[in-house]
Amino acid sequence: MSERPEPTGWQARSPNTGWVSILLTAVGLAFGALLKHPLRAFLTAFGILVGVAAVTVVVALAEGAKLAIGAKIDAMGTNSLVVTPRDVSRSGVRGSAALPPLTVNDGIALQRESTAIERVAPLLETGAQVTFFEDNVATAITGTTPDFFSIRAWTLESGRYWSDAEGARGAKVCVLGITVVRELFGFAAPVGATVRIGRHPFRVLGVLEEKGNSPFGTDLDDTVLIPIPTMRGKLVRTRPGQVHQLAASAPSAELASRAKKDIIAILRDRHGLREDAENDFRIRSQQQFRETQAGIMGVLSMLLLAIATVSLFVGGIGVMNIMLVSVAERTREIGIRMSIGARESHILAQFLVEAITLSVMGGASGALTAAVAIQFLAKSLELPMRLSPEALSIAMGTSALIGLVFGFFPARRAARMDPIEALRSD
Repeated sequence: MSERPEPTGWQARSPNTGWVSILLTAVGLAFGALLKHPLRAFLTAFGILVGVAAVTVVVALAEGAKLAIGAKIDAMGTNSLVVTPRDVSRSGVRGSAALPPLTVNDGIALQRESTAIERVAPLLETGAQVTFFEDNVATAITGTTPDFFSIRAWTLESGRYWSDAEGARGAKVCVLGITVVRELFGFAAPVGATVRIGRHPFRVLGVLEEKGNSPFGTDLDDTVLIPIPTMRGKLVRTRPGQVHQLAASAPSAELASRAKKDIIAILRDRHGLREDAENDFRIRSQQQFRETQAGIMGVLSMLLLAIATVSLFVGGIGVMNIMLVSVAERTREIGIRMSIGARESHILAQFLVEAITLSVMGGASGALTAAVAIQFLAKSLELPMRLSPEALSIAMGTSALIGLVFGFFPARRAARMDPIEALRSD
């Protein structure tokens, strides 16, 4: 009796050589098939490239915007709160026909009665024309006290703030934002110069460091600050002691929520509000700004991510279509391999690995494209964007998953072919 011939091809690798050998063989066959049709492989991988790049850039953009807006909120003052008047029904006020406005004395009471409040600064606001010789600019004028600079964490680029004594006597002095300085002085030093605010001359004491825009797009540098007694006497007519806002700060983030509760209790008592009456004031805290920011960014990120995910889905459909074409073209090859011992699992592995390889190639190219796009956008939009290792891992994992999911149907079709029918195929 003659000896049984040694198995060859797929038969030699099945089943005793193990899955490692099978997968290595499948990888080799996958690269061979892709190199045989390079243009087709490129166009298919391009769909994955676009999807992965879009998802990665969207994640980086969302993180960068979150950091940038967070920094702008911090620039408005660490642990700060702003109290403004609110229109409510007059029936809520005990024994009074008129709503009491916010006053300087309200601010004094807050600082005196609450241990959670570190500083309070009253504010009056208006708009005015500021002139220096022939140059002029319309800007926001804020009357306040030196505590306001500490509450907002605003520092000076040059010069100084006004003193308590200068503020108390209503000195005509001011501190300018950098936008106003550039409009009026260009590159000249403004400290010590005299500008006119409306009809009144003011001596420039200092220049604020540049702060950029607020989270709402307002130019924080387009401002002029003056003592509040000067504001009341020269630019704004109000009832005695009335203010437009009260700015306050807590010593820490932990005390900020307690400070808000104290403000509500103290002002309700001072304004004579009944228990069932609404507050006649509003409080905006840094935490509220952050929550609003998180909500907006969450919705925007989900929308952009959904659009990018559609791109990935379209890319996955492209992978499945090309793999179906590949299976149809290689029907006879599949039949030959099955006839020499290849099992369904071997054929399934071969085409799955090919689909995953195609997707991962697109994913790697997409990650590289995203890295270039992120660098460009970071410089153009001035956002702290970066390609994080987490985003890179997600991009590569997602591309492999797409290959697995969208390549499974074509691979299963190939694996379930009847070898006799496959061999008859042209």
